[in-house]
Amino acid sequence: MVLAGGLVASLLTGCGATSLGLGSSSQQSSTTGCSSGGLKDALPPDVKPGSTLTVASDASYEPNEFLASNGQTIVGMDVDLLRGALQCLGLKADFKNAKFDNILPGVVGGKYDIATSSFTITSARLKQVTMVSYFSAGTQWVVRKGNPRHVNATKPCGLSVGVQTGTTQADELKAINKGLCKSKPVKAVVEDLQSKVTTDLLAGKVDAMAADSPVALYAVKKTGDKLQAAGKITGSAPYGVVLPKNQDKLGDALARAFAQMATNGSYQKILAKWGQQSGAVEMFAANPAVADG
Repeated sequence: MVLAGGLVASLLTGCGATSLGLGSSSQQSSTTGCSSGGLKDALPPDVKPGSTLTVASDASYEPNEFLASNGQTIVGMDVDLLRGALQCLGLKADFKNAKFDNILPGVVGGKYDIATSSFTITSARLKQVTMVSYFSAGTQWVVRKGNPRHVNATKPCGLSVGVQTGTTQADELKAINKGLCKSKPVKAVVEDLQSKVTTDLLAGKVDAMAADSPVALYAVKKTGDKLQAAGKITGSAPYGVVLPKNQDKLGDALARAFAQMATNGSYQKILAKWGQQSGAVEMFAANPAVADG
């Protein structure tokens, strides 16, 4: 397959997941999309059915994308959803683990064909890439059990807060320090991996952490009685699969595939598998309008 705009000139075709070194079928994220290739006629002419797309994902954002117990296979909600949508289009995926803030430049520069990594759709990102909405998430703050530092997520001035580099939450802390907390700034402790952010909080190295709601709430659930949510989910916005700017037609095809999954119930089953039904959306679109200006 050849994609326009400087993407890789040729991609693997006709390869099953096991032939790509992604582990056995029992280690894979299960996929229940729709009949294989049922929407292949929706593909643009430069994307051939049967092609394998190179997909970037930061596998540190459990439960959305993370490494399975074998330490190699990328699994999670985003992985299952994208595999299902690509299956509907007669396409396959070769997932590559990548640092979050390197993913967008990698898609723009042609290193990756597509990306799924809990990217909130923003007007700034839409200027660089095409994005396809498929889920809704907001920001959730998390503290240690009992909230020993008396964190108020609406007034965090002077606190140390862990966030992952390149995320919406990192941008939110910058905005807080320019406004509400200008005289007593929040100390942002920025880590490359969300897993390190969570570890810092558990160890008491930061007073709180802020992350996307599905990730934050999953961390609370997974750590038992060690962490708790602080405040309500704020700023809910759509996640988007990322494609090159000139691949809006492929974006439209992906939106149709997600819609087909919602119609046949596989979309809801995948969300239920990861306990993320609250983030379900009813509309899927390439380059949707966003309200962040």
